[in-house]
Amino acid sequence: MKQHEITEERELLNKKGEISEIGWARRPLWIYSRDAIKGSKLRIKEWDYVAIYSHKHQFFLTTTFSDLGYLGLFAIAFVDMKTGNWRQEDSMKPFPLGRLMLPPHSGDYEVAYANKQLRIAYSKRDERRRLLCGAPRIELDSSKGLEADLTIVQKPSMESINIATSWEENRKAFYYNQKINCMGVSGTVRLGDTTYELTPDESVATLDWGRGRWTYQNRWYWASASGFTNGTSIGFNLGYGFSDRSQVSENALFYKNNVHKIDQVEFIIPKEGYEKPWKVTSNDERISLTFTPVTDRATKSDFLIIKSVQHQVFGHFDGFMILDDGIKVPIEHLAGFAEDVFNRF
Repeated sequence: MKQHEITEERELLNKKGEISEIGWARRPLWIYSRDAIKGSKLRIKEWDYVAIYSHKHQFFLTTTFSDLGYLGLFAIAFVDMKTGNWRQEDSMKPFPLGRLMLPPHSGDYEVAYANKQLRIAYSKRDERRRLLCGAPRIELDSSKGLEADLTIVQKPSMESINIATSWEENRKAFYYNQKINCMGVSGTVRLGDTTYELTPDESVATLDWGRGRWTYQNRWYWASASGFTNGTSIGFNLGYGFSDRSQVSENALFYKNNVHKIDQVEFIIPKEGYEKPWKVTSNDERISLTFTPVTDRATKSDFLIIKSVQHQVFGHFDGFMILDDGIKVPIEHLAGFAEDVFNRF
């Protein structure tokens, strides 16, 4: 399937509150506005999710800053890829309804949230993003207290995968998303008495930036990895399962800061459980991966009308990907994650 690439800036929604032009882009070319959304504010979902991986120290640090309409959700997680141990601290704020001030664009901004459990602050100035976070109660292997001060560089030449699409059953429900992989990271992460120094030659960041109006119940699959092969940046973003993907997918390969678009993918999750090896394939045969799990960051909440079952599995990918020019690039023990998430809210 040939997917429609957007190359010029445009408003995201038309006067009916529907996507003005469904497609994908190498930059965030759609202009998003909450005021243009038709429907209840409780259905508006806005989030910034950042995943940091240190290849040298072999850990993930992830942060979530989200406004889900009826609920603000904030989370910090540390995943030790050597042992498979992980800890998470999260917090909720009722009915933020846009008051968290997550930006409608990917330009310069500042947002912050703090309470006794955690604190998260994001800011962006030109090509530099800063992440500050802390969780005094996180304890892993007798090390208590987490702090991070990190600078993430998004070079102007870096392409990202951006899509705008809707739901077949309700065209006023939409999903606008940007994924940026392979950004270099510098700074410090402290866990207990141990301080880790991160440098951009070994540490990478991924940003999941999303804005939309969602339907009530959804299930999705998402996989992401960023790293290096022979000193060259390499990564991918793969996802499907919610919204109408018949016209466009978010599936992309990243190589030397450029996007190579692929079609549809499938995750083959073993019936024996999430921590057995997965297979990841694409219908255009441009990616074939074995995902070997290290740990399943599983969470579940069920309040009848609100339900969430999440399996974010961290591990390593092996296989290959084929670029737009036909070059086959091997993927060897590339750290990343793959998830299966069901949400009803």
